[in-house]
Amino acid sequence: MTQNRSHAVMAQRHEPHDSLDFFPTPPWATRALCVHVLPPLVDQLQSLTVWEPACGTGAMALPLEEHFGCVLASDVHPYGFGEVLDFLMPFPVERPHWIVTNPPFRLGIEFARRALDVATDGVALLVRTAFLEGVERSRFFAEFPPAVVAQFAERVPMVKGRLDRTASTATSYTWIIWAKGHTDTRLRWIPPCRKALDRDSDWPAEADAPATLEDTAA
Repeated sequence: MTQNRSHAVMAQRHEPHDSLDFFPTPPWATRALCVHVLPPLVDQLQSLTVWEPACGTGAMALPLEEHFGCVLASDVHPYGFGEVLDFLMPFPVERPHWIVTNPPFRLGIEFARRALDVATDGVALLVRTAFLEGVERSRFFAEFPPAVVAQFAERVPMVKGRLDRTASTATSYTWIIWAKGHTDTRLRWIPPCRKALDRDSDWPAEADAPATLEDTAA
């Protein structure tokens, strides 16, 4: 797998079954993982390789580059950033230390299983807090206990198909982290940090129209 570092223009979650479920992650939410959640679990992020397998247009992969030594990026759809491949297909890969991604909500368990099979050191999934509910998921968590469930104190607005700095949301998000050698799940809160971790350069230069309730992840 090769890394594509091109910066594409920021180009579907409560979606039809065949949707690509593309809701780009605000970059500050990825920095929050690297600054507030991973340090107690991981030494020397800059010496490690991370794979973002649902990279879209790079909104999560780019801030990961600020913290990890090597970032691999791919997506099932050719958004213009990263390699085009289906993460859920059982193809041979060079195993990275970590896999970090915002998976399609309806494929969250499938992404988690595949990631845990591939990564050597750990997996971090950004999911709706509601992902913690459900009989199937409770069985999965019993089989594969996370190291940390890190709940955002602030909301993380995500908009269908694009980044939007002005968006708001009623949806709550959390990072679920599995780390080698850690099976005693701990709950942590990610403190308010958007103001500190946000960058003007993270957002499209053109002014976006305000997001509608139809656009934001429900």
